Amino acid sequence: MTNNKKRWMFLIFAMAVCLAVTGMIAAFLLSECRQTVYGQISGFCQLLLEEHPESEEMVLSTLKKYYECGNMEENHFLDQYGYRSDYFFGDTQKLLAVICVVSILLSCCLFSMILFGLHKRKKDTINELTSYLEEINTGKQGLVIQLKEDDFSKLQDEIYTTVTNLYQTREAALEAKENFADNLANIAHQLKTPITAAGINLQLMREEGISSGYVDQIYRQLERLTALEEALLTLSQIDAGALKLQQSSVDVYTALCLAEENLHDLLVQKDVKMDIPEKECANICGDLEWTMQALMNIMKNCLEHSEAGGTIHCDYEKNPLYTEILIWDEGSGVDGKDMPHIFERFYRGQGASENGVGIGLPLARSIFELGNGSLAARNLPEGGACFEIRIYSH
Repeated sequence: MTNNKKRWMFLIFAMAVCLAVTGMIAAFLLSECRQTVYGQISGFCQLLLEEHPESEEMVLSTLKKYYECGNMEENHFLDQYGYRSDYFFGDTQKLLAVICVVSILLSCCLFSMILFGLHKRKKDTINELTSYLEEINTGKQGLVIQLKEDDFSKLQDEIYTTVTNLYQTREAALEAKENFADNLANIAHQLKTPITAAGINLQLMREEGISSGYVDQIYRQLERLTALEEALLTLSQIDAGALKLQQSSVDVYTALCLAEENLHDLLVQKDVKMDIPEKECANICGDLEWTMQALMNIMKNCLEHSEAGGTIHCDYEKNPLYTEILIWDEGSGVDGKDMPHIFERFYRGQGASENGVGIGLPLARSIFELGNGSLAARNLPEGGACFEIRIYSH
C-alpha cells in the first residue's frame, strides 16, 4: 500500500471517528429530549389526577389516543393562554443546547488536532531534510538521513543518493586535481635541467666571444622557458594546496612600489611611466612577496598594452569590508571576445605579447584568492583595461 493511500485512509478514519462521536452525542441528546418530554407529560398527568381523581379514565383514554395518533408534530395550542415552551423545560433546554454546541466544538477540535498532527509531521520532515542539507553544505561528512516511511520517503532516498554521488564525484575530482598538480610539478622539474644546461652553454659561448643574433634569440627564449617553469611550479603548488601564504600586515603603497622597482628596466625600455599616489595608510593581511608578484603580473599585462610615453595608473582605497586596489593602462583595452577568458590558464588574447604564455593573470588571480581576495577586469569608457583587486577583511 502506498503512502498516499495510507494518508487518505487515515483521514477517512479520522473523519469517521469524528462523525461517530457526533452521532453518539446526537443520540444522547435525542434520548434526553424524549426523556424530558415524557417526564413533563407524566408530571402533568399526575398533577391533573391528584386534583381530579374522577378524571383518571378520561386522562388515560386521551393519552392512548394521543399515542396512537402519533401527534408529535409542533403544536402551539397553549400560546393562546400565554404559555411558552421554556416555561415547561426551563434549564433543561439550555443544558441541551450547551451540550449540542460543546459536542460540535469537540468534534471540530478533534479533527483539527488530527490535521495539525499531519501538518506537523510533514513540517518536521522538511526541517530534518533542510538541516541535513545545511550541514552537508558546511562541509560535514558521514551524515546519514534517518529514513522514515511517509510521503517524503522517495525524496529522502533521492537526496541521500544525490549527496552520496556528489561526495564520490568530489573525491574523484580532488584526486584528479592532485594528480594534475603532481604531473605539472614533474613537468616543471623535468624542464629545469635542460633549461639550466642550455643557459650555461650559452653563457660559455658568450664568454668565448661567440655571439650573434641567433645566440641572443635563443637566450631570450630560454629566459621565457625559465619563467614558464617557475610559473608551472607555482601553479602546481596552488593546485595541490601546498602554497602557504604568510599572514602579516602589508602596506599597499609599499607593495605597489616594490612591484614597480622590479619592473623598472622594462618600464624604461618601453618608455612607460608608473603613477602610484601616496595616500592614507592602507594595510592588508597577506604575504608581501606573493602580493608583490601578483601585482607585477598585472602591471606587466598593462605594460604590454601601453604605448611609448604612456602611463600605468594605480589607486587604492580601504573601507570596513575590503581594501580595493585599481591598476589600469591607457591602451585600447581588452577585446570583447577575450574578456571572458583572460583569467584562463595559457589563454593568449589577440594583443598578447610574443613572449607571453598566458599564465600571469591566472596566477595573479589564484594568489589573491588564496589571500581572501578577488581579481576582476573591465574596460574603461575612455580606453584602457582596468584591473580591480579586492582584499576582504577577516
